[in-house]
Amino acid sequence: MIGLLVIQVLRARGCRRIIAVDVDTERLKIAGNFGAEAVLNPDTVNVVEQCMQLTEGRGADAAFEVVGITPTVRTALGVLRKGGRMVMVGNLSPQVEVPLQALVTREISVYGSCASCGEYPACLEMIAGRKVDVDKLISAVGGLEEGPAWFGRLAGREPGLMKVILNPTA
Repeated sequence: MIGLLVIQVLRARGCRRIIAVDVDTERLKIAGNFGAEAVLNPDTVNVVEQCMQLTEGRGADAAFEVVGITPTVRTALGVLRKGGRMVMVGNLSPQVEVPLQALVTREISVYGSCASCGEYPACLEMIAGRKVDVDKLISAVGGLEEGPAWFGRLAGREPGLMKVILNPTA
């Protein structure tokens, strides 16, 4: 979900080439519809090799890591060019292993991002201006009494289910 929003914001801010990585084929399809030039599934391709091919061996200027586990952090680091930037957004795991030599010798800059640092007005403007489409991320709208069932389905990682709005008046 966060990655799909990041793709839209990057596209709205003028990024030309966006490569999306996910194990969920449905999210990859949405990523392509939102403007990702290439979509890669790490279960079927070597993401680092593919990114290097797509960037003619240079590597990506920036990587937005939106999961927060060791394998995805290592992949994000692996696709970067020397002097590239990694933005850490995901935080599923409180700690991850990072290959320090790769960070140091490749002069990678690492940034953390959590919640907001005053960007809400700009985000709301992008949504209102249809530069960021949140409607396509809403899977269902249900009544408040349906909440436990929806949370169960979300926790069970039901395919195709992303965000559910619970409306107390529905």
